[in-house]
Amino acid sequence: MKLIRTEDAVGQVLCHDMTQIIPGEYKDARFRKGHIVTEADIPVLLSMGKENLYVWEMREGILHENDAAERMCALCLNDGMERSAVKEGKIELCAARAGLFRVDREKLNAVNAIDELMIATRRGDTPVQPGDKLCGTRVIPLVIEEEKLAAAERIVGEKPILELLPYKLRRAGVITTGSEVFHGRIADAFTPVLERKLGVYGIEMTEHITVDDALEHILAAIRTMREKDLDLILCTGGMSVDPDDNTPGAIKQSGARIVTYGAPVLPGAMFLLGYFDDGMPILGLPGCVMYAAATIFDLALPRIAAGVMMEKKDFTQMGEGGLCLGCKPCHYPLCPFGK
Repeated sequence: MKLIRTEDAVGQVLCHDMTQIIPGEYKDARFRKGHIVTEADIPVLLSMGKENLYVWEMREGILHENDAAERMCALCLNDGMERSAVKEGKIELCAARAGLFRVDREKLNAVNAIDELMIATRRGDTPVQPGDKLCGTRVIPLVIEEEKLAAAERIVGEKPILELLPYKLRRAGVITTGSEVFHGRIADAFTPVLERKLGVYGIEMTEHITVDDALEHILAAIRTMREKDLDLILCTGGMSVDPDDNTPGAIKQSGARIVTYGAPVLPGAMFLLGYFDDGMPILGLPGCVMYAAATIFDLALPRIAAGVMMEKKDFTQMGEGGLCLGCKPCHYPLCPFGK
């Protein structure tokens, strides 16, 4: 800090709050710590009895918190996002559209490892709606060495840490398996659940086939779906390891590359995901998707709907947080499940 005459303080940064008192009208901080003094502020400061001010010694290579915040914001801001005005060195980003929010965790951690810089985000790989808050950025002190911002910029490079992907898939085909449903012994309770969950992401069920438990019939249904104008195939039921559960075998024989059969998530351990050569995903959904409020399907569907090609590691990383606590009533997604 240094002490200077108020008349000489234009462009300087205040080191502490300054309270103005107008009897019967006003008593509050007229100027906040970190405020950059302007020409118009001088008469007001003098009227407050401030003939001298303590200010930060601004020198080459030092940035004010607001200037630093703009550069921190640029590390994160991407298509589909809206930013706030800078306030006390902080800028927040919100979603301008619905989509899948993603975070480059490696870069985020590396930037946050630099002293006096911080970026706080919501959990990545989660769906967001317009207006949802995505992140807040700021530097800790009022002034900071520019080299720290430069180091963060070198880490991030040209691609921002955050992205908001629009949902791409539009048409789904559903294959309902099970002799009890095929023969009309029970009603199909699975398909309405899928239609509702798909609809959240703008996906419509345009094709539906019901078959019995025979592997060859499930395989034929998959091949029929492959000939349709679809973006996604969903197979329901018959996903366990029982001898008469043939859905996984049919999916494997269909030519799909299996990413995973099984996931460290409850409910949803018997989930299957595969991809055909053209990139079309095919899912095998266990029965829990029909009756549990939140399952592996809810964790994977947003990414799949946004056209993200999921890998085995995406599922192995779900183990921590992959246990649904079965709260009554269910609060998903405002809960630890999948986080």
